[in-house]
Amino acid sequence: MKQSLWFVFMIIIFLSLTFIKLPYYITQPGEAQVLGEMIEVTNGYKEEGDFMLTTVSVGEANIIQYMFASFNDYHELIPLNHIRRPDENEDEYHERQLQMMTGSQDAAKIVAYEKAGKSLKVTYEGVMVTGLISEMPAAEQLKLGDIIIEADGMPINKAETLIDYLKNKEKGEKINLVIEREKKKLEKWITVASFPDTYQTIPEDKVGVGITTLTKRSIVTKPEVDFDTNGIGGPSAGLMFTLEIFNQLTEIDWTKGYKIAGTGEMNEDGSVGSIGGIQQKIVAADQSGADIFFAPVENQNYEDALEAKNDIDTNMKIVPVETFEDALNYLKQLSKKQGA
Repeated sequence: MKQSLWFVFMIIIFLSLTFIKLPYYITQPGEAQVLGEMIEVTNGYKEEGDFMLTTVSVGEANIIQYMFASFNDYHELIPLNHIRRPDENEDEYHERQLQMMTGSQDAAKIVAYEKAGKSLKVTYEGVMVTGLISEMPAAEQLKLGDIIIEADGMPINKAETLIDYLKNKEKGEKINLVIEREKKKLEKWITVASFPDTYQTIPEDKVGVGITTLTKRSIVTKPEVDFDTNGIGGPSAGLMFTLEIFNQLTEIDWTKGYKIAGTGEMNEDGSVGSIGGIQQKIVAADQSGADIFFAPVENQNYEDALEAKNDIDTNMKIVPVETFEDALNYLKQLSKKQGA
C-alpha cells in the first residue's frame, strides 16, 4: 500500500513539474533553414549555395525547463509580459507574429523587385489594427482587424503615417478615425490618453490611443513569387527573404556557393532593423554550418553577434549591415567559394 501511495505521489510530482506553466517564456537557439525551399520565384534562377533564415525556439516554461535554462548558456528566461501583451493569450500572440511575418514578406518583395528592376504593383489599403490595450480608449471603439483609412480627414495608407500623426497629439485630444469593418465604413472618435504604467517609460508620460498596427497592402509581381514558411512568425527574416528573392530574380548567383545565414527586419526603404535573440541565432547558424552571417548594426545587434561568435569560437564570418545594399555590396566583392 505504501509503495502504491509513493508511486502515485511521484506521478503527481512529475506531472506538476511538466505541465504547470510558469509566467516565463524560455528561448533557445532554433535552426537555420534554407530559403530556397521556402521561396519560389516563377522560372527563377538557381543557386549553388544557400541563403538561410535563422530562428529562435520560444515556448512557455515549465518547472523543469526553468531549472534547465538556469544552468545552460543561450537558454534565456523572459518574463511572460515581456513577450505577450497583458491582454493577449497564446493564440493571439501567435496570430500577431504571423501578421508580422506577412509584413516582412511584403517588404522583401518590394525591395527585391525594385532593386532587380522587375514588375511590381503595390496597392496600399490602409492600416490594420493588430492589437488593443484594454485600459485605453481605442479598445472601446475598435476591433482587431479593423482597417484605418483616415485620421481627422487625412488619408492613412501606411502604419508609419499614422504613428507620425499620433506623435503630435496631446492627452485629452479627440481623433476622428474612419475605418473599414466587414466591408462597411465607420467613423470613430477616440480620445488620446496616458498609457498604463506597464507601458510607460520613466520619466516620460507616454500618451496615445492604445493600438498596434500593420500596413495592409496588396502586391502583384511579375514573375510571381510564392512563400511557404510553415507557421514561422515575426519580422526578423525580412533581410534574408529579400536576398533570396533577389537572387532568384537575377542571373548572378549572389551566394557564390556559400551557406549564408542572417537576420534583420526589412523596411520598404531598404534599411535593416534590429531583432531580438541574435546571440541564439548565431549559435543556430553555426550549428547549421553557415559560412557567413549578416547582422543588423542597429541597437548593438552586431556587437552582440560578435560576442557570441567569440564565445562559441566559430569561424563563421559576421558581417554588419544597415541596408539591403550593404549586404549586396559585401556579396559583390566576395570571391566564389572554392569547390562550389
